[in-house]
Amino acid sequence: MVILPELVLTAGALAFFLVSLAKNPSEQTVKFVALLLGCATFLGSLLALTKQGTLFYGAYVVDPYSQLFKVMIGFALMVFLLFSQNLKAIDIRVRPEYYLFLTLSVLGLMMLVSSVELIAIFLSLELSSFALYLMVPMRNEHTGVRIQMEAGMKYILFGVMATGFMLYGMSLLFGLTGTTYLHGILDFLGKNSLQPTVTVAVLMILTGFLYKLAVFPMHFWVPDIYQGASNETTAFIATLPKIGAVALLIRFVAFPIEHSSFLVQLLAVLALCSMFYGNLSALVQKDIKRMLGYSGIAHAGFVLLGLLSLDGDGYSLAIYYIAGYVLMNLACFLVICHVSEAGENLLIEDFNGLHRRQPLLAFVFMVALFGLAGIPPFVGFMGKFFLLTSALRADHLLVVCLAAINTAIAAYYYLSVVKAAYTGDSGKRPVLVVHPVVQATGVIMVMIICLMGTLPARFIEFAGTVVQMIP
Repeated sequence: MVILPELVLTAGALAFFLVSLAKNPSEQTVKFVALLLGCATFLGSLLALTKQGTLFYGAYVVDPYSQLFKVMIGFALMVFLLFSQNLKAIDIRVRPEYYLFLTLSVLGLMMLVSSVELIAIFLSLELSSFALYLMVPMRNEHTGVRIQMEAGMKYILFGVMATGFMLYGMSLLFGLTGTTYLHGILDFLGKNSLQPTVTVAVLMILTGFLYKLAVFPMHFWVPDIYQGASNETTAFIATLPKIGAVALLIRFVAFPIEHSSFLVQLLAVLALCSMFYGNLSALVQKDIKRMLGYSGIAHAGFVLLGLLSLDGDGYSLAIYYIAGYVLMNLACFLVICHVSEAGENLLIEDFNGLHRRQPLLAFVFMVALFGLAGIPPFVGFMGKFFLLTSALRADHLLVVCLAAINTAIAAYYYLSVVKAAYTGDSGKRPVLVVHPVVQATGVIMVMIICLMGTLPARFIEFAGTVVQMIP
């Protein structure tokens, strides 16, 4: 029961492997196994929420902190599988393999949030990452465009480079501390954070962590991979790995530091660079996935604001913000996946008059984009407000002012998409027919986005409680 979500995902991976052995796998069978896996993973994470324990000589810790993130990952996976059943750009013959790699990637993320030892962290990251590397080039070539191949090559090359930096930093820390366990390493860092070798080691490890979160300057893979991967694959890459990255990053910085000014200044600079680069680049994008990719870089900068205070309140707000961001991003991709008729990439102009073609999808899109822009009463507004307040309490006035400017910049390109959906001319584009399950999923996501925005206290309090339990 302690590792029930991991066991469910392992069983799901085996099930997809068996389905893939069939010469002509049934599309309905693949869909059924995928839906069953998504629901079972979320249910398993809920049942294991209060369980605690340690495995593998203390390298794998199941605690309230890790269980909260597993619930978030399980819910995001279930939502993703509910609206991505058609997989328009993935050939039916390789869908079992596609879901197999997807399941292994989620399993790696589940393992990552419980790993408190360098080797366990490395193995979890690689399991999650290499499965994604294989998913990107699995997109169909029916449009005659093969950008997925270029995207896949870039993804793996950049990922291996980031992994190399991280692994070398881990080896330096092991040489300095004589241990691979985080509690021993972080205790050493708290007392020796100004040593040059320690600084280099921390920077190299953060390179790997921030690569998953797409923080500047480890962001360079984002726009091309978002554009080259299928819409469904991009939806996955843009959401679930971010949860695991935040969980790992908080574990790494949540330790007592005697000389913390360097770390705080580094996080502040990275946050501002991510915001400005992401938002200014998103302003000129025509492809909707590239726009969301660049905006994701900016949102990663906002997440880092929660770490500037180096206390439990800031960490809980970072968790709240990433939870809201994942929900809003999933809602955006729910719309993108169903507006795209054959799995092709969409330009912003393709959403012209969406409210006439499918009013519900237009409404879901509007709520998600309003939330990402930081407009009340949605979760994006409350998340940004709380993060800015937290940074202000930590005496980062300049950072707060510049972050507020970025919120205004972001509102422009988000609202331009809403304008296209509600005032643009739909032309001869056909009316969209959406499955009732997808419609229900969209409505539920809108309700959660609104509830988390209007009633944030309970989630933040629970996140703050589990953060205090980090060993």
